[in-house]
Amino acid sequence: MSTSSNPIEQSFELAALRCADLTPLVYQRLFSQRPETRAMFRSQGSELVMGSMLALTIEAILDFAGERRGHFRLIACEIASHEAYGTPRELFVAFFGIIRDTLHDLLGDEWSPEMTGAWDRLLVAIEAFAGITA
Repeated sequence: MSTSSNPIEQSFELAALRCADLTPLVYQRLFSQRPETRAMFRSQGSELVMGSMLALTIEAILDFAGERRGHFRLIACEIASHEAYGTPRELFVAFFGIIRDTLHDLLGDEWSPEMTGAWDRLLVAIEAFAGITA
């Protein structure tokens, strides 16, 4: 049972009940949908990097979708650092959609229309925050 009234938080809470570690699911989807991203990770030690990146991203998402106490600013910092590595903004922002889609598939029937709406609004807001125009 979810304890949050925020649909974004609810999606993560429910996912945590079903899966101890989202990292393999998220990166499997990322590499499947965006094969060019696989080369961005070194072969040894990349699991730790991926896990850390996902944890920081989830923290930023929850803050961005919630009270915005400051963790969401990591998004802007990471956009700049990823651009320095040659990662386009659009690809960086696509990662947030990958996370949403992974949660959606994991939750199945527990995914609600409220979650869909909240995630849709969140992704649009993150694109705007990142300076991506439709």
